[in-house]
Amino acid sequence: MHPDNIIQFRKQLIALKEELIVALASTANDIKPVALDQAAVGRVSRVDAMQIQQMALESSRRRERRLISVEQGLKRLDQQIYGICIDCDEDINVRRLEIDPTAIRCIKCAQALSM
Repeated sequence: MHPDNIIQFRKQLIALKEELIVALASTANDIKPVALDQAAVGRVSRVDAMQIQQMALESSRRRERRLISVEQGLKRLDQQIYGICIDCDEDINVRRLEIDPTAIRCIKCAQALSM
């Protein structure tokens, strides 16, 4: 892979990491347990609050998994194995990495895995 591409992907991964950290911090209040005080909050409002909490929790989980993938991408860059398929050791197409800089498989191996 061309050194300019490596620099571009490192910047992209670092920016994505920072974005995910900010997003995780901003949703910390949304995933706190919902108070069960019937006097303060009506039953329907409490159910809505619990639903919102569950959606925020799942969103937070997805961001955490994405953050792990980003950190693994940065490690692969440091180890100079970024852009190499973990299954077949072939280069991952740069266009694929531009779409998803955390991709660890080439298209062929990713398709074979999904079948």
